[in-house]
Amino acid sequence: MAGGLAALLDDIAALAKLAAASVDDVGAAAGRASAKAAGVVIDDTAVTPRYVQGFTPDRELPIVRRIAVGSLRNKLLFILPAALLLSQFLPWLLTPILMVGGTYLAYEGAEKIWELVSGHAKEHTTTPVAAQGEGTEKSMVSGAIRTDFILSAEIMVIALNEVADEPFLSRTIILAVVALAITVLVYGVVALIVKMDDIGLHLAERKNGAAAAIGRGLVLAMPKVLSVLSTVGIVAMLWVGGHILLAGVDDLGWHAPIDLLHHLEEAVHDIPGVGGLLAWLIDTLGSALVGLVVGAVVVAIMHVIPRRTKAEPAH
Repeated sequence: MAGGLAALLDDIAALAKLAAASVDDVGAAAGRASAKAAGVVIDDTAVTPRYVQGFTPDRELPIVRRIAVGSLRNKLLFILPAALLLSQFLPWLLTPILMVGGTYLAYEGAEKIWELVSGHAKEHTTTPVAAQGEGTEKSMVSGAIRTDFILSAEIMVIALNEVADEPFLSRTIILAVVALAITVLVYGVVALIVKMDDIGLHLAERKNGAAAAIGRGLVLAMPKVLSVLSTVGIVAMLWVGGHILLAGVDDLGWHAPIDLLHHLEEAVHDIPGVGGLLAWLIDTLGSALVGLVVGAVVVAIMHVIPRRTKAEPAH
């Protein structure tokens, strides 16, 4: 009896160790998958704050919450099942789908640069959202969720590609963890960004001189922070889009572009002190350049050529 009990306890202990190892494996895999999607996460974080511009302060956090709930719903109810079915039955489609998403990201980044350079930047209404009615608020939230759907799909497919060799159940758990963690991270940061000026105003009204100075600094800094975020978002789109395209053509059999990038990285990697940084910069700049070139081609097809065709006089 005692021997049977001891054996049972040993079995329980072994199962507990196995479960703990599985949890560790899932956590590590989720971490790797999330890291691979970091560029799109940066883009998502940079893009979202513009959807709450013009709202009164009391509506900002509720709007961010509604967008976050919509984002999580997109990931868990629509994107996750579709991605799992795809990986289970049509895994060969992952690379082409990733490349389509990479092309879209490159196009978005290049389009923003073209708008800035050409002066064709999209004009936004200056009428406060609160004065435009509840319908406008719903429209803004819907637009944010639609944009997020595209970025979320790219995040989830990138994450799935990283864990494609895991068992089906592990893949499901890992992607659910990634979906939840990234949504909390992105919209937690977005909420902090959009309320930072209010925090600054609150501190600026305090009698404590240091706190008031910090508050005024926050209020003055926020426009610059938002501008920097916008720039980071553009760079992130080009970088991630280009990297996805490079990895995609490599998977499809054309190895020359990514091999060239790797050779350049290896040439500087062993430089004392700065080798790692230089290698990362080469990879990032090379990917961004590819994204810019591909994005510029799509921008020309979508915008520049049609504009010139319309401008030509009829014969």
